[in-house]
Amino acid sequence: MEFGVTVITHISKSPEQIRLAEELGYDRAWVPDSQMIWSDCYATMALAAASTKRIKIGTGVAIAGTRIAPVTAHSIASINQIAPGRTFLGIGTGHTAMRVMGQDPIGVKDFREYLRVTRELLDGKAVDYTYRGKTREIKFLHRDRYFINLDKRIPMYIAANGPKACEAAGAYGDGWTTIGRTTEDLESRLSHIRAGAQAVGRKVGSDFHVVLFTSASVLKPGERLTSERVIDETGPWVTCELHFFYEIWKKENKNDALIPPYFRGVWSDYVKRVESFSLPENARFRQIHDGHATFVQPDERRYVTPDAIRATGLVGTPEEIIAQIRDLEKIGIKEINIVPGPDFAEGPFRDLAKHVIPAFR
Repeated sequence: MEFGVTVITHISKSPEQIRLAEELGYDRAWVPDSQMIWSDCYATMALAAASTKRIKIGTGVAIAGTRIAPVTAHSIASINQIAPGRTFLGIGTGHTAMRVMGQDPIGVKDFREYLRVTRELLDGKAVDYTYRGKTREIKFLHRDRYFINLDKRIPMYIAANGPKACEAAGAYGDGWTTIGRTTEDLESRLSHIRAGAQAVGRKVGSDFHVVLFTSASVLKPGERLTSERVIDETGPWVTCELHFFYEIWKKENKNDALIPPYFRGVWSDYVKRVESFSLPENARFRQIHDGHATFVQPDERRYVTPDAIRATGLVGTPEEIIAQIRDLEKIGIKEINIVPGPDFAEGPFRDLAKHVIPAFR
């Protein structure tokens, strides 16, 4: 089992958090890409890559809808020149980065083509690339001058949920990122990933890297899930999931079957909250995602319930969290990636490193 951290992208603060994660023994640092709410991920990763020696650094995740494929390939390959062999590319269709502009994530067909072009460019190949209706063969030049580094292979980890997106992950990915933590969740999606790989003559082997994004909080003796500290550490991730499922629910004609069980008790109250926002409906996306994975809006702390904390995070005594991770390991998770809000990140980073990670070394 590997352990990673997601640092919310702040160009002044994230490099220091990544250095701390390296010192604490984490394997990876993931830096998210969302242009309307955080710093630029590649600039942030460059600073972190230059000031670390061991930890692997990559996007968590890069957004296909906001940068063309050759730019994404060249950006991550530039980081690989600073940290050769310890760079990776996490990539997705862009739930928040697109929705925070009031746009939909990139479609699956375009996403699959994006992955194909990016993978072949990172493999140093010439590839047919279509831009504004014109298709031309492109390839990186000046490889021998090392403006970028393609000599050390850059793995791609695909964020995918739907069947077709999972098939694309199987066709082009070296791994997959998920928030699902049940056998049913994983097996359903992995079956599509395997089918996608088989369709292009690939095989999903034991080295296929499956990453669980989650929050974490190690409870102190006698502490409960209603503790302000626990809500501070897990709340940004809980509300991040709440915003995500609300957007999906609304897009799918308010299909209540899509409401996770752990949010059903607060769902009607949250819907009323959204309906009371000051912005008109076509601009409410700005208020829905205010604080996204960064902090909890004061009026949303009531949605960070024990049920939601337990369902979306790793919480409990050290022994309980270790047992939870053992169970996740059995169903195919290869990396635990914790996503605390930046204001309270150091606590979970240190607590897991001290009380949990040693059990897996």
